[in-house]
Amino acid sequence: MEEVTNVMEYEAIAKKKLPKMVFDYYASGAEDQWTLAENRNAFSRILFRPRILIDVSKIDMSTTVLGFKISMPIMIAPTAMQKMAHPEGEYATARAASAAGTIMTLSSWATSSVEEVASTGPGIRFFQLYVYKDRNVVAQLVRRAERAGFKAIALTVDTPRLGRREADIKNRFVLPPFLTLKNFEGLDLGKMDQASDSGLASYVAGQIDRTLSWKDVQWLQTITSLPILVKGVLTAEDARLAVQAGAAGIIVSNHGARQLDYVPSTIMALEEVVKAAQGRIPVFLDGGVRRGTDVFKALALGASGIFIGRPVVFSLAAEGEAGIKKVLQMLRDEFELTMALSGCRSLNEITRNHIVTEWDAPRAALPAPRL
Repeated sequence: MEEVTNVMEYEAIAKKKLPKMVFDYYASGAEDQWTLAENRNAFSRILFRPRILIDVSKIDMSTTVLGFKISMPIMIAPTAMQKMAHPEGEYATARAASAAGTIMTLSSWATSSVEEVASTGPGIRFFQLYVYKDRNVVAQLVRRAERAGFKAIALTVDTPRLGRREADIKNRFVLPPFLTLKNFEGLDLGKMDQASDSGLASYVAGQIDRTLSWKDVQWLQTITSLPILVKGVLTAEDARLAVQAGAAGIIVSNHGARQLDYVPSTIMALEEVVKAAQGRIPVFLDGGVRRGTDVFKALALGASGIFIGRPVVFSLAAEGEAGIKKVLQMLRDEFELTMALSGCRSLNEITRNHIVTEWDAPRAALPAPRL
């Protein structure tokens, strides 16, 4: 096999390796998949304004997220059912994240439990939470995540119903018979059965609470001391409400373009959310990040870090743990190079002036630089 030289190349390898139902589940977006393409395309409309003749012999990419020190602002987003991609599933992801010195977010719908992931060794891990109709299940899950040493809850807020993913409907998507949603084993919650459309959509309709509202974000704070990240914010209005509700951070996310189609790409929604948060809580981004240049653009627009989803499952399918390690390394290397060629030696040197977007006003006379 030819050497993989960028993150995107893993998708084609995964497509060859995986059963169609599984690949389509990971790869597809909602309806027309306009937002799916836009999550990528929008990055290409942001250009750099690199600064030159700056000593970039030493570059520091490290940062802190909710007080935890990590090696780079590139983290792993929650993606469901990773054992469909590779037998080691979430175990491999946890080990790769830990080896890279970064954070893994475990999906509620993982095929490995919070306890199993904790057993892979040390590492900073967040737990993504779907709120089930049965609040006792939610409270139990959160307690288990706490006991297993997870450091934050990423509350997904954009899924009162599952988006219309037509590939899953055509494929009658269902979790393969040898796998289970490990965090719910023995909880008698109904299985993800074959349905007349997407088995997952039917499962969500039966289990996930559509009444979820801001008061529940406050309720969650009464049952856990863990910081809560609100995942799925796309507007200034909701950013302000997240701050008011006591969220510890915001993840600007459109669920990998899998929920409502024709929402903007996350990189286009980012600045509005950052401005509304007014620096009171950190803002992160997921969706469409495939290059180190994308990471730099997100930070220049005010993100404190980014999360990657599909590149993790595709590289996991292709090469297991080694694939995920390679993805994290490639993004790290590209990001470091982008910083160097832009004249930035640390994350706090990355500014809005290092990029230009189509909505920027033409640059009037800037103050003359002083050497």
